[in-house]
Amino acid sequence: MTGIATRHGVTPLLDELLVRIAGDVPGALGAAVSVHHRGGPLRVAAAHGLSTALVPAQLNGFGGPVPTAARTGEPVVTADVYADDRWPSLTLSGLLEHHPAHATDWPRLRGIAALPSTWDAEGALVLSVTLDRPATEETVDVLRRHERLAAMALVVAEAAQPDRTGQMLDLLQSRAALEEAKGIVIALRRCDPDEAWHTLRRASQECNVKVRELAVALVELLAGAPAPQPDGERTIHPSPQARRAARQLLRTLERRR
Repeated sequence: MTGIATRHGVTPLLDELLVRIAGDVPGALGAAVSVHHRGGPLRVAAAHGLSTALVPAQLNGFGGPVPTAARTGEPVVTADVYADDRWPSLTLSGLLEHHPAHATDWPRLRGIAALPSTWDAEGALVLSVTLDRPATEETVDVLRRHERLAAMALVVAEAAQPDRTGQMLDLLQSRAALEEAKGIVIALRRCDPDEAWHTLRRASQECNVKVRELAVALVELLAGAPAPQPDGERTIHPSPQARRAARQLLRTLERRR
């Protein structure tokens, strides 16, 4: 098995998180976190174990649970990836041919679970784990327990790169606004965090506004006061359209109670 591979300034916190995830899932062969931002391509941010080869293979033509989760925004689970008709190119023979360095590990591969999430208003991540046995909904539950830490680790990783302080502040503000807005949706809809995020994202797309502006506008609308934010040019200022979208969303949520 390979060790941990990191890219783009990912911190030891994220490295340790992947080791912990693999340790929490019986039969884990590896774990990974993949990210995309502002509509860019999905890339591997960090990987551990067999996932150092399997996730890039999925992203570079083989297909699989990780790119599917990123595209659909829904968790993906497979009990036997080689027998799964959703990814006909992801086969044992194909992996053996293109990645012979892991020839002793590929026959052990069975299940994969992938959980999509967000790490800022315009970026998403996919946590995934690779197993020597079928993946189940319980596997996804383990990933959910580590979801928030993965998002914050990515924010910290961005801050560790040169000349990224401003971006870090944007990410932290976006994340804080999103978490507060998600909390409002959860309380009003009595839904889980994934559904709350989908509700916010869908509303932003329908009204053609940024998610982070909608989030701040929703928090301020419910509080009846400006949301607490740092002063200066990085403060999120919701547009009039975002505020109208927040009022519309709140009315919709209240009608469904």
